[in-house]
Amino acid sequence: MVKGYKQKKKGAGRHVQLPEWVQATPAWQSLKPGPRALYVELKRRYNGRNNGEIFLSHRDAAKALNVNRNTVGGYFSELQNKGFIRLTRGHCLGPAGIGQAASYALTEETLNGCSCSKEFMSWNPD
Repeated sequence: MVKGYKQKKKGAGRHVQLPEWVQATPAWQSLKPGPRALYVELKRRYNGRNNGEIFLSHRDAAKALNVNRNTVGGYFSELQNKGFIRLTRGHCLGPAGIGQAASYALTEETLNGCSCSKEFMSWNPD
């Protein structure tokens, strides 16, 4: 007996959803490719329940985007300035002297049961 085509499939797997209404905003259209790629990496780490607790260090972001570690800081700043992400906890040294990465919240998603702030919707080029 031959097993069916969908026998071992349990779903389509994880994916990153980037809605059209986000891409149509002036803030998104003004982003360079680097910050756009970083935003996709941050969304990859969002699982539907961890908004505000999305951890991504500059080293890990640089490795994921295949760029220098010093380049990524500007990408984070640009996403914050245009309202796509919000810093919820800054980076620091932990109790053992080991660095702890900052945590971020996506403004397009709900945070702690509150509605989305979508700060990027009100961004205007200066």
